[in-house]
Amino acid sequence: MLNSFRQIMCIFAFGLVLSSCASRPEGVLIPVPVNEPSVSKVDLLVATTRLPTYDPRTLFSGERGSLIVTDIGISIPPDKNRTVGQVQWPKKLPANPLKDFTTYRVAGLEQKAGEKKWLDDHVSANGNVMIFVHGFNNTFEDSVYRFAQIVHDSQAKVAPIIFTWPSRASIFDYNYDKDSTTYSRDALEEVIRTAAAHPKVKDITIMAHSMGTWLTMESLRQIAIRDGRIMPKVKDVILASPDLDVDVFSQQWLVMQKKPPKMTIFVSQDDRALKVSRRIAGNIDRLGQINPGEEPYRSALEATGITVIDLTKLKVGDRLNHGKFAESPEVVQLIGKRLVAGQTITDSDIGLGERIGAVALGVGQGVGSAASVAVSAPIAIFDPTTRRTYNQQIDRFGQAVGGTFESATGQ
Repeated sequence: MLNSFRQIMCIFAFGLVLSSCASRPEGVLIPVPVNEPSVSKVDLLVATTRLPTYDPRTLFSGERGSLIVTDIGISIPPDKNRTVGQVQWPKKLPANPLKDFTTYRVAGLEQKAGEKKWLDDHVSANGNVMIFVHGFNNTFEDSVYRFAQIVHDSQAKVAPIIFTWPSRASIFDYNYDKDSTTYSRDALEEVIRTAAAHPKVKDITIMAHSMGTWLTMESLRQIAIRDGRIMPKVKDVILASPDLDVDVFSQQWLVMQKKPPKMTIFVSQDDRALKVSRRIAGNIDRLGQINPGEEPYRSALEATGITVIDLTKLKVGDRLNHGKFAESPEVVQLIGKRLVAGQTITDSDIGLGERIGAVALGVGQGVGSAASVAVSAPIAIFDPTTRRTYNQQIDRFGQAVGGTFESATGQ
């Protein structure tokens, strides 16, 4: 088994090497003046539980520290000089703003007071805020530059906040990274609460990728336990390629059953990173790999009203197929123009042909026998052992029952 695990990790490592960018110079976070009128600028509020390095080239390491907030500005080259969906790292320093992503400002902020002041200055009249939580195997600069790309390419009209947790950015530190997400739950909760308490903020969208979805769901679960519900300003939660055990997700969702936020999940059955994660985690389905059109998941989704967008047929440059949501121009713009705006997505209005499928069935829309059974026997369905023998259709899929919905899907 040990040899098998090593083989899996070696294959995974090889895939990551193939999909990664060429080596880049250290020090991309050192700010340089950017006066080119043709570039776009993205101002980010960066909240992190990483340990400071006190080195301006890196700012923060992958080790664990206390919550710190920073204001970072990133410039994006003109669209004619770049590929939408890609982060263009400089090949040498100083970066060329006309061709490279470039850091033009780094300013430390006082915790809470600094976040509030940043929101004062950056929340527009629409009151929209997006909080992004990155995934496994990310350096500090990886996460910051990727979110700047998402904000720019999605054209989302939001005040962007990124929460970056302590990742050692090594595929061999999977367990350390997972524990780091657990370590960071209270800090992310604090960031969400501070944003929700701000008078200019009207709507909060939380988007998380990969292992960051575990952190996000755990923080929201904590809020629901403390307050009895998720605060109303948290309108949308987007889980992209969620590295989440489906049984665990069902329990997290159950706690949020009193007026939960709208949930959208991006999945892809060809996600190679999640295949490795599934093997590591005892061969339990990962949420990011489910087929929403097949049982037991279809019936459960019909009962919850959760939207699942299937990206399996979509082809991008990521050879692991784990970052499709950010690398596809159509998908990243779907996030900014539709999901953040609070619009409903269905398979008839996505407009991307057969490359993307969507399951967006609300309560009462074709709810099948499996969902009906869930209403009468929720406890039996929640127990994994009983569930497997009770009804094959809802194997490995928790059903959350309460009010107007009965189930959870998860990864």
